[in-house]
Amino acid sequence: MHVEADIYATSPAMTAMLCSKNESVAKTLMLLMELLGTYSLPPEATYPIAYDDTWPKANSFEAMDDLDCQGDQPTPEKQAETRYEQAHYKCEPATTIEELEAVARFAKSSSYASFRTAVKLARAGSASPAESLMFAVLGAPMRFGGFGCCGLPMGGLLLNYRVDFDTLAVNMSSGIPYAICDLYCPAARVDNEYNGIGHELQNARIHDGNRNNGLKAMGIHVLVINRDQMKDLVALEAFAQTMHRLAGVRFRYRIKGYRKRQAAWLNALRAGIGLAPV
Repeated sequence: MHVEADIYATSPAMTAMLCSKNESVAKTLMLLMELLGTYSLPPEATYPIAYDDTWPKANSFEAMDDLDCQGDQPTPEKQAETRYEQAHYKCEPATTIEELEAVARFAKSSSYASFRTAVKLARAGSASPAESLMFAVLGAPMRFGGFGCCGLPMGGLLLNYRVDFDTLAVNMSSGIPYAICDLYCPAARVDNEYNGIGHELQNARIHDGNRNNGLKAMGIHVLVINRDQMKDLVALEAFAQTMHRLAGVRFRYRIKGYRKRQAAWLNALRAGIGLAPV
């Protein structure tokens, strides 16, 4: 957009392309997932990312990303004894897949190769950094270090997919009319749920149990991935194998050194949302 003489404002899609210059596919993908999603990271998280750093710096507490929270941040003196929640804030998507694809057709320079690749991998609908990470790890092709679940039939993986309950499911869930699945695999009829610290509260556990009963009544398997398992490649592989099996597709690696690729991919994705490597 032309603002005035020699001053222009670029769209979010074009800005993402410019920011991705000579960056990794993983870091660019996490940026696109945020722009396509309904969350935004706070400045405290995004500023260090721009300088290839991580946030927060303390190694003695957890930096997770599954809560919508606002409030006072812990002081440096208290960080070592505080379980820290990486805040994110609800918002409308900043761009669309169609806009990103249009910009990708324009970005022909080799400097934007990561952008063009990330656009092909990205999906709309993520509601948190944790969901973006879960999608990118389980869904990305194995050659990148993912587990290839986006290649499954019927759309692969869908973010925040709504399942409307029938009468039996409503009764089994104690009146819940529908469920929003964090990461749904239609071919396997599997709902992958990321459970962060917020889900450990008693009221949340009761609601999750009722909700999961409703999904079971609808014939949908619920797989719960906790924050420790999101760092465990063996556990993540088991989730991927389960989805492949239920979808009737053989899970097989066709590359060598896949564990090293997976570790590198996971850590690159974590860096893209301001988390330290595992």
